[in-house]
Amino acid sequence: MATPTKVTAVEEITTDFKESTAAVLTEYRGLTVAQLKELRRSLGQDTKYSVVKNTLTGIAAKEAGIDAFDGQLAGPTAIAFIKGDAVAAAKSLTDFAKTNPQLIIKTGVFEGNALDASGVAALAALESRELQLARVAGVLKAPMSMLARSVDALRVKLEEGSDSAPAAEEAPAAAEEAPAAEAATEE
Repeated sequence: MATPTKVTAVEEITTDFKESTAAVLTEYRGLTVAQLKELRRSLGQDTKYSVVKNTLTGIAAKEAGIDAFDGQLAGPTAIAFIKGDAVAAAKSLTDFAKTNPQLIIKTGVFEGNALDASGVAALAALESRELQLARVAGVLKAPMSMLARSVDALRVKLEEGSDSAPAAEEAPAAAEEAPAAEAATEE
């Protein structure tokens, strides 16, 4: 028979799964409380890093429709529930795991798709959303900037052309004389 606290815990974990764009399952054996606090801080405000009970997490994952954690729920387990930028959170996790080998990234879920540890590393290798948006903005801005420079150059040329209008009138007369000279040399 389920106790009310376990039912509440399963509901909370299920809600976290459903509200998250990504979740990463880790083993934290050997990490100190200070290291876990540092990890939570590095993940940011949009990521909730929770130490969970394996049995309750398995039930919650099934209720949320996630089967990526089947067979992975063993040992001291913690899950990073990512609600914001999944790339930044995955990058924080992998960077922390590099400096703290006690943190083991087991598996994950990103937008409903299962990821293994290498999939989480691949997600971390992507550029952040902000950088990708900045690049798109740069690509969209380039033609507009070029058009503005071209229009300004045309304006400057027209202004210079109106100052030297007599010189422009002399040029066509010289151009008319050149074909007449060529015709004379051919005869």
